[in-house]
Amino acid sequence: MSKKKDVNFYFSAKEIAEERTIDPAAQEMIVKAVEDGVETVWERLAKQQPQCGYGQMGICCTNCAMGPCRIDPFGNGPDKGVCGATEDTIVARNLATMLATGAASHSDHGREIVEVAYETALGKTQGYEITDVEKLKRVATEYGIDTDRSKEEIARDLALAMLEEFGTIKNSIQLVERAPEPRKELWRNLNIMPRSVDREIVEIMHRVHMGVDTDYVNILLQALRASLSDGWGGSMMATEFSDILFGTPEPKESWVNLGVLSHDEVNIVLHGHNPVLSEMIVKASRDPELVALAKEKGAKGINPVGMCCTGNELLVRQGVPIAGNMLNQEMALVTGAVEAMVVDYQCISPASQRLPSATIPR
Repeated sequence: MSKKKDVNFYFSAKEIAEERTIDPAAQEMIVKAVEDGVETVWERLAKQQPQCGYGQMGICCTNCAMGPCRIDPFGNGPDKGVCGATEDTIVARNLATMLATGAASHSDHGREIVEVAYETALGKTQGYEITDVEKLKRVATEYGIDTDRSKEEIARDLALAMLEEFGTIKNSIQLVERAPEPRKELWRNLNIMPRSVDREIVEIMHRVHMGVDTDYVNILLQALRASLSDGWGGSMMATEFSDILFGTPEPKESWVNLGVLSHDEVNIVLHGHNPVLSEMIVKASRDPELVALAKEKGAKGINPVGMCCTGNELLVRQGVPIAGNMLNQEMALVTGAVEAMVVDYQCISPASQRLPSATIPR
């Protein structure tokens, strides 16, 4: 039986599309994907059913070579792992590991933006510039940096001060001081004030290893400290220097959904999280020579559109239309109208690389 007949055995493609989304543009592409026999995120989800109950409850452990181990939630099987870890320890370790992964992803995003800002301040980059000088001076003041100098000198010293907080020996992150005093007092009492970005993430990965921390309360408190190091450290640094480099966002009007793809322009989808790459692609798309080249080849111009989180950044800063969220990335390619999907990292589906090249526009 063909993929097409198998997918539509009980339901029509239209019924399947309406079940998956209320967006009419996405529905049309889901119908096309179903009729073309193209596997998307929803087919892969269906193939995973029923999903692992042990995994959903967080009571399986793969932390060491004696495992994998799992706890029987109904009391008829093992109540401890091979090492003796209880369900509370295993659940806490699994949650902490996920939080550490998220904190590392967000914070490394921040590190890259601060590094680009530092290189820009030194005049070692092309295309980047210090755009929001007022915010630069305001944030620099929080770090005790002299602002009566050139914007490049201020940005250099601010970037160095932030980079130092990824692995600091001073045991504090400056931007945490923005939190209300009662909240900071609570964090001090719980001993979860973040000491540096990388230190807290590394400590989680140390604690969850077999033979280290088994007290679920201790593990979860460290998970909170790592989360704070991201939210008030790496992620906040990313936000501040993104604004300093590319401009502080303001309300803008634009268009949203797959309909922003053009039938007579070169469509470039910009997908991921970090504006360092996508901002430069947008700038390049407006280069008169490249626009002239696109027209020479028969297009009316170049049409950059956003996808997912970096799409939001482009929307609020540049007014670039956004084609959709993470679940729309395959749908955009299914249209056959996309010349290139340019990605950086996070939320990038590996499946997007494997869509059939024969997918063509209607």
